[in-house]
Amino acid sequence: MLNRSCFLAAAGLAALTLGATAIANEQAAVNPGEVNVYSYRQPFLIQPMFDAFTRETGVKVNVVFAKKGLVERLKQEGRNSPADLIFTVDIGRLNDAYESGVTDAVETDHLTSAIPAAFRQTDGHWYGLTKRARIVYASKDRVAPEDAPKAYEELADPKWAGRICTRAGNHVYQIALTAAMIAHHGEAKAEEWLRGIKSNLARKPQGNDRAQVKAINEGECDISLGNNYYFGKMLQNEEQFAWAQSVYPVFPSIGGKGTHVNISGMALTKASPNRDNGIRLMEFLTGDLAQQMYSEQNFEYPIVAGVPQAGLLRSMGDMHPDDLPLDRIAAYRADAFKLVDKVGYND
Repeated sequence: MLNRSCFLAAAGLAALTLGATAIANEQAAVNPGEVNVYSYRQPFLIQPMFDAFTRETGVKVNVVFAKKGLVERLKQEGRNSPADLIFTVDIGRLNDAYESGVTDAVETDHLTSAIPAAFRQTDGHWYGLTKRARIVYASKDRVAPEDAPKAYEELADPKWAGRICTRAGNHVYQIALTAAMIAHHGEAKAEEWLRGIKSNLARKPQGNDRAQVKAINEGECDISLGNNYYFGKMLQNEEQFAWAQSVYPVFPSIGGKGTHVNISGMALTKASPNRDNGIRLMEFLTGDLAQQMYSEQNFEYPIVAGVPQAGLLRSMGDMHPDDLPLDRIAAYRADAFKLVDKVGYND
């Protein structure tokens, strides 16, 4: 039995030092078989799947949530960390955890067969859980379906001058798309594309993805970029329902391939004290039940082929993802950040 600090103490310390919200049972980690998770994902998004895992296996899952600082926490704790898994969104954050040296390689028959190669790290240091498409939201009143952009490259076309809204170019969701453009077309063409979008902006980049749809509803712009699941979230929100009703989703292609997608994902920590049950949870979350729960509750696309999508996702239309491996896209993130600064995208 390993001599480690109880997970509850780590949760409390993380809450104090990181401003985190800890969700931990009072008996957390008294039983070394319990799985301890550090999560950048908000608890309400993942707790239902953890509860289903516990019902099926009898293994408890304890969670520490923080908006930032968990990778740094893992580095500080080193081999004494109580965390078995780390959860996050965005390929960049997963790659940062891997490059920080806090993850461990995992390869099981289930994980490597269930998760397509494009959505997992080559050596098994991280795995995707769900896909989230970066789509175009287009005004129902001002953009006819036949005129909507069929490719991200078209967003730089002067016909969209003064008609596009986006969030800041250095936000991780935008960075991933710019990195994908570099991966497909090279840095020079990606810069030209980014300059083209900047020249077509209706306003200075601001707000989150939902704020861009609000701006379309208010007539400030005609199209925007945003993650697909916000469509469902807005339809569930009384105040934002009208925003969602004012637009329709478009799934552009990139480099003549499919739609650019990012992921939510997970990684086993190098210090995992409960490795076997940690891997057991990873496999459960990529099973049919949990994958369908993710889709129905969070409006994200299952990472596993053949799992039914939520009705709303089906109603939005077919989504065919770009099959360029995400770890190749992640390799261009630093270049993407530089391009955003170079073209003064946020100015």
